[in-house]
Amino acid sequence: MSKIEWKPGNMLYPLPVVMVSVADKEGKDNIITVAWAGTVCTNPPMVSISVRPERYSYDMIKEKGEFVINLTTEKLAYATDYCGVKSGRDVDKFKEAHLTRELASHVGVPMIKESPVSIECRVKEVKEYGSHSVFMADVLAVHVDDQYMDEKGKFDLAMSNPIVYSHGEYYGLGKKLGTFGYSVKKKSKKKQKKQGK
Repeated sequence: MSKIEWKPGNMLYPLPVVMVSVADKEGKDNIITVAWAGTVCTNPPMVSISVRPERYSYDMIKEKGEFVINLTTEKLAYATDYCGVKSGRDVDKFKEAHLTRELASHVGVPMIKESPVSIECRVKEVKEYGSHSVFMADVLAVHVDDQYMDEKGKFDLAMSNPIVYSHGEYYGLGKKLGTFGYSVKKKSKKKQKKQGK
């Protein structure tokens, strides 16, 4: 088995696929599907999204300086794809994708009610690179759907069946393989005793 070398490209997959809700200063809103989104910083909490300047939502984000990142699920896969291939110039994506506008607390942009997590963001800086511009933003608030709280009161995103994007295709996430630090975690005495039997 050997690796084949390809020309430089974006092969960092899979990625979270999110629906980003935006609005202009007059209040006209839109949804853009973005796969190039990520964490910038924990403290202060910051995220980024990369958007092509020719996208309809680009000027809305630049003008208003606010957006909401809405996480997606298997149930929302059709709407996620629709909002990525149709232009808000031509259709009302909330209406056509059967999504519900929900009032945000800190920004003048609607959240998507059906999303398990909505992250309110305010643009801090815009970096223009080649085909895309990167909007780096402060996280102002995070809203989670209470139906995904487990019996211990902990938010369990896995219950919502989140999806990812990989090279033009959407995938559900598989089974959990471990938790952060499990590779170095010491076994409890009970587990050691069971294994010793």
